[in-house]
Amino acid sequence: MRLGPILAATALAALVAGCNKSSTPPASDQSTATAAAPSAPAAMSDADKAKALAALPAPYNTADIANGEAKYALCQSCHTLAQGGANMTGPNLYGIFGTKAGEGHNDFKFSDQLKAAGIVWTPEKMDPWITKPQDVVPGSKMTFAGLADAKDRSDLIAYLMVMTGYKP
Repeated sequence: MRLGPILAATALAALVAGCNKSSTPPASDQSTATAAAPSAPAAMSDADKAKALAALPAPYNTADIANGEAKYALCQSCHTLAQGGANMTGPNLYGIFGTKAGEGHNDFKFSDQLKAAGIVWTPEKMDPWITKPQDVVPGSKMTFAGLADAKDRSDLIAYLMVMTGYKP
């Protein structure tokens, strides 16, 4: 009998079982653990989302917010949306619209190329950025391959506007 595959399967099972266990730190470490955890966007009711969506400028006010949320799944491994949320590989995006690229966002270390780009984030500037970031700012640290479909980009931008506190 070969033990290699059995040992590998046993190690994998132990690793998977550990994923479901609580890793709550001792009370003295609670504030550190909470501050470092990624933040989800604040829960919004469907009615609140619809109201915020309707207040957006065209064409974003007619976007498919559910599709935008689905497309955000491509972003959430690097970005959070909640106000005061953590930076991850990429910066927290709450309040991004109207800010200058490469500034703010809780001391996130932006690339020199992005800082020098002079972009102020608007929905119109966000569209080519999420189409292919490296075409907009060559040398940027953002490695996202891009989102080719214009409707998906519009829906994603509308979702970001709704979830990050966009003010028209």
